[in-house]
Amino acid sequence: MKVLIIDDSSAMRMLVRRALRDAGFTDLDITEANDGAEGYKKVEETDYDLVLADWNMPNMTGIEMLEKLREEGYENTVGFITTEATMPMKQRARDAGAAFLIPKPFTAAAFKQNLGPILDA
Repeated sequence: MKVLIIDDSSAMRMLVRRALRDAGFTDLDITEANDGAEGYKKVEETDYDLVLADWNMPNMTGIEMLEKLREEGYENTVGFITTEATMPMKQRARDAGAAFLIPKPFTAAAFKQNLGPILDA
């Protein structure tokens, strides 16, 4: 499976990779992007099975990226990993077509629970 991790923090991208591995998802083709704008370009170029995005990033936020992807007809599975998980944010994410929202700090168990149905399919 092709997975795109989008976060403006390289340390956080590394932690997401580790959580995926610790959750048992070891056979993934992972690519990274530094912000929503770069992530959007990568989705245009490659058909990712799963996009894991931070919400707050420079240049283009994760939610702006998802809304733009949906406007353009992309149907990739997208979920958020974010420090802010308010009810309005969760609703906006659902309305935009997000599959899940995992709050930071996260655990491998949270990844297994949210991503298992997607990555084990």
